[in-house]
Amino acid sequence: MITIKLGTMWVKNRDGYTLLLSADPCEVFYYFNVKEMHGLNITDCRLHQNTKQSSYIAGWCNFIPKVNNEYGEKDKRFVFINLSRCTDEVKTTGLIMHELCHQSLFRFNYDMEKEEEIITWAENETYEIYEYVKTLI
Repeated sequence: MITIKLGTMWVKNRDGYTLLLSADPCEVFYYFNVKEMHGLNITDCRLHQNTKQSSYIAGWCNFIPKVNNEYGEKDKRFVFINLSRCTDEVKTTGLIMHELCHQSLFRFNYDMEKEEEIITWAENETYEIYEYVKTLI
């Protein structure tokens, strides 16, 4: 798994998504070179005070933005984790698991007949990502 650092953003290509890690939630917009995407925007992000208790984005899982804003099951996705919100083991693990549950639901096509697989994939992915995030915080 290759990691690239761009500005204050750590980028890892994972199986089925791109992992983005930064203590600055506005970096997501800079990384994708967009002013808005999926209902959020850079202006509101800049205006919001990013602290350990509050931020415009704590975590985010969605499609990598496209100009036409039309998305399908084959489109690429990202998971963003705001490192400034990773203040202890419990909160960090919870935040990572939360976003990976979104990714896992998508990965398994929201098929609740695969509930155990959905949760297990998110759990196992959380273990791997947590171990990496620990080295950054």
